[in-house]
Amino acid sequence: MAIKLTQENEERLINSIQRFFNEQMDEDIGTLKSKLVLDFCMKEIGPGIYNQAIADAQAHMQDRVAELDISCHEDEFSYWKK
Repeated sequence: MAIKLTQENEERLINSIQRFFNEQMDEDIGTLKSKLVLDFCMKEIGPGIYNQAIADAQAHMQDRVAELDISCHEDEFSYWKK
């Protein structure tokens, strides 16, 4: 599954990459180079981060489902126990 960014997020990331290179490496890079860096990160690094996020969400959901029997339990035949 390819990770897709909105146009707005892509532009913001490109600007952030340009700023990073300017401030951290004292190098001004243009939009094309910034886009290439972003594309590399999205293809090489993005899937690992995405997969970890899915695994974390899945583990969280499994924990919540495991608690259903505790949090949603109702004693049966409790009318006469009053």
